[in-house]
Amino acid sequence: MSENNRDLLAGLLIGGLIGTALGVLYAPKSGKETRDEITGKAKELLGRAKEEYEEAIERSKSAYDAAVKQLKGSETSEKENV
Repeated sequence: MSENNRDLLAGLLIGGLIGTALGVLYAPKSGKETRDEITGKAKELLGRAKEEYEEAIERSKSAYDAAVKQLKGSETSEKENV
């Protein structure tokens, strides 16, 4: 995973946690409701993080496959030129 993707993922997670914490501090709910909301938000963030990770893996695989294909193509053309 590239450094930009890691930074984006970290930013999303940290922003989500900060938003959740602020929501808890300012929400006029009971303790159980607040805990349930935190649990739900945490599961949602984890799900999004997993999706982002899987998408980044797929993009990396695609980029790798394209690079290998391009290298094999240039290798073939070099052999033909010799």
